[in-house]
Formats: sequence, C-alpha cells, structure tokens
Amino acid sequence: MKQETVSQKIRFLAFMGLMLAMAVALSFLEGLIPAIPALPPGVKLGLSNIVTMYALFFLGPLPAAVIVVLKSGFVLLTRGVVAFLLSLSGGILSVLVMIAVLAVTRRKASYLLVSVFGAVFHNIGQLITASLLTQPSLFLAYLPVLLLSGVGMGIITGAILKIVLPALGRLKNSIYRPQ
Repeated sequence: MKQETVSQKIRFLAFMGLMLAMAVALSFLEGLIPAIPALPPGVKLGLSNIVTMYALFFLGPLPAAVIVVLKSGFVLLTRGVVAFLLSLSGGILSVLVMIAVLAVTRRKASYLLVSVFGAVFHNIGQLITASLLTQPSLFLAYLPVLLLSGVGMGIITGAILKIVLPALGRLKNSIYRPQ
C-alpha cells in the first residue's frame, strides 16, 4: 500500500473522529439547554444533525451513518438504554431518508430541504420507538406536534449548516483532502 494512501486514510479517520466529537459535544450542549416553555415536551433543535448533514453532503452516506450510530453509543453511555433506542431509531431513519432525498434529487436538494426531511423523520423514528416502548396511541396523538416541530427545527439546523459551512470546509481541508 502506498504511503500516500495510508496517510489519506489516517487523515480521514482523524477527521471522522473530529466530526464525531463535534456531534457528541453538540448533543451534550443541547441537553444542557433548559426546556423552552413555548415548545412541546421533547422538542429539541437537533444540533448534532448539523454534523450528520455535513458528513452526508461532503463525506458520503456511510460516514454520516457511522456518526449517527456512534453518537447513539455515546447517548447509551450517558443517558441509558431508552435514550439510546430513541437516538438510534431517529438517527438511522433520518439518515436513510436524507440519503433517499439526495438520491431522488440527484444530489441537488438544498441543505434546508434535506434538513427538514431529516428532522421530521428523526421525530417519526423516535415516536415509533417510544410508541413500541409505551403505548401505540401515543404515535397518533403526538405525530402532528412532532411533524410541525420537525419542519421548524429542520429549517433552523439547515440554516445553521449553511452558515457554518465555510468553517467546516476550512477544517476539513486542513485535516483531510481527498485525492
């Protein structure tokens, strides 16, 4: 194996570690934000999704999925099994739908559109899991609330991604430059 290829793989791995650290840090910071009185229970910004979307757009589907799974592992270690199942189910469904949106639009979908679909389906994945763990009627009762909040939070995280893209691009270029 060429030295350059090994170096590129190491740089990619280092960059993925940094992306995971950012996703975990954003998830942790979001957990510190007190509940906003105007928002329904359980509604959060989904700041770590910014990292997932960046990975999806600029590294590919597999790295984005890896970040989601590993971040869910962090949730397992810090918040327990139920939070892990909610994080994993929402994250996996979200990534799969975002991949599908990009495939259907031939990678021409905007950050905002991908983010909204990701947020809505993250909520749906979590709600399905919560319904399986508690009561199925919960799914239908809370679905409209989470659909609306998913659209709103998806718009916010998509807009934040667009704002931080230059900084993330500089970071990527300083660590990992694909050949």
